[in-house]
Amino acid sequence: MILDRFLLTDRVAVVTGAGRGIGAATAVALAEAGADVVVSARTKDDLDAVAERVSAVGRRAHVVAADLSDPDTVAGLAETAREAFGRLDVVVNNLGGTYPRPLLDTSTEFLEQAFRFNVSTAHALTRAAAPVMLAGDGGAVVTISSIMGRVSGRGFLAYGTAKAALAQLTRLAAYDLAPRIRVNGVAVGSVATSALDLVLDNDEVRGRMERATPLRRIGEAQDVAAAVLYLASPAGAYLTGKVLEVDGGLQAPNLDLGLPDP
Repeated sequence: MILDRFLLTDRVAVVTGAGRGIGAATAVALAEAGADVVVSARTKDDLDAVAERVSAVGRRAHVVAADLSDPDTVAGLAETAREAFGRLDVVVNNLGGTYPRPLLDTSTEFLEQAFRFNVSTAHALTRAAAPVMLAGDGGAVVTISSIMGRVSGRGFLAYGTAKAALAQLTRLAAYDLAPRIRVNGVAVGSVATSALDLVLDNDEVRGRMERATPLRRIGEAQDVAAAVLYLASPAGAYLTGKVLEVDGGLQAPNLDLGLPDP
């Protein structure tokens, strides 16, 4: 059956930023498909809650509460997966995010921090994971990029630049690691996670965002998790170096920060 191609039975995945939102939904989705998961983020209580959801569907979760802004710490998750579960098949580089700032308030240091948090960490984990995957059956890497990596909007210089770099890293890594490791990405639009709480709690702003989105709604974490599962599973076996746009059809930002002319 075609649905069997979406299964990850007895595979092992690492998901970063897995405490809430997209990362948590993705970890649970992979577990529902049959994978054991290493879940990592800063807050242990959040990870424990995700681990309970993983256990509820009959799979195992290994919790790593850590500051993942350090690339060396992120890289260590590959060996953690091997030690905990004996193998590694899927990596989901979900770590990322940067506060919006206008260009004149964006220092070079701030830009470099955004790049390190969104790109360097993904590179570090992918590089560490590859030998572990190649020692087994190969695997799949999925990065989480953003619509702001391909469109323009005021205030998103650091974030958009980093996410564009992450998308290109995805394409280039796919060539380097083919054919046994596939590398793909998901470029997300506005998704209802804690990062957007302040915006989405305002009915007027939320309404404007929904009207500016062709599908007339804000995305849900499971929308992204479903795309990740497709890319990580045998269902996506003939894709590598691709970035799926899971953004409700956006061709421009649906949130205007209202920044004035300089």
